[in-house]
Amino acid sequence: MHMQAAAQAPRQLSRNATLAMTVVGLHVAGVYALQSGLLRRAVEVVVPVQVLAQFVEPAQPKVEPPPPPSPPPKSRLTPQPVPHKPQPTPLPPPPMPLAVVSAEPSPNAVTGVTTPQPPAPPVAAPVSVVPVVPPAPPAPPRIELPSSHADYLNNPAPRYPPVSKRLGEQGKVVVRVFIGVDGTASQAEVRTSSGFDRLDQTALNTVLGWKYVPGKVNGEPKAMWFNVPINFVLE
Repeated sequence: MHMQAAAQAPRQLSRNATLAMTVVGLHVAGVYALQSGLLRRAVEVVVPVQVLAQFVEPAQPKVEPPPPPSPPPKSRLTPQPVPHKPQPTPLPPPPMPLAVVSAEPSPNAVTGVTTPQPPAPPVAAPVSVVPVVPPAPPAPPRIELPSSHADYLNNPAPRYPPVSKRLGEQGKVVVRVFIGVDGTASQAEVRTSSGFDRLDQTALNTVLGWKYVPGKVNGEPKAMWFNVPINFVLE
């Protein structure tokens, strides 16, 4: 028994030593592999191609959201809202006293005699007012101017001055003459000259010697001024 145990003891020791050396060797090999890059290559071989593609995929650019718009500047002239103050609620009026109807008369009530009222006076009928129409203005007076062309007057034609004929003087003279109610001319003046003094004086003396039909106002003879034209024309 002792001999078997003694024989097994060296075997146990050699086995333990072998295991320990194996573990140490693996550690040393791992450290060496890390230092020499062998472990990295082994990992690259073992890792699938799909996983490597996912690792190598470039990163997407990060899109930043746009900045929020800045609020518009407040104007200095913008009026600020005035806070509304609540109005105080008015209190209800106090209740009015109610009258109580009593069948018994009050001892302090005033008694009197009711007299009939006089009848109302009769209402007069409205008087129609006739509008006052102003009188129509008087008609303008009917004026008849004097005349010197009546046949019964027998007024001679003006005499053409011989010197004016010889010199070839001619023209129209308008004489303003004042004719009375009897048809005679009391005044005369040259209103429009012919340009020649001899012709003007001849016309003036002629109209002063004529007879006229006097002028009339509303059928009655009136004295008035009258213009008499006289033409001096060489034949």
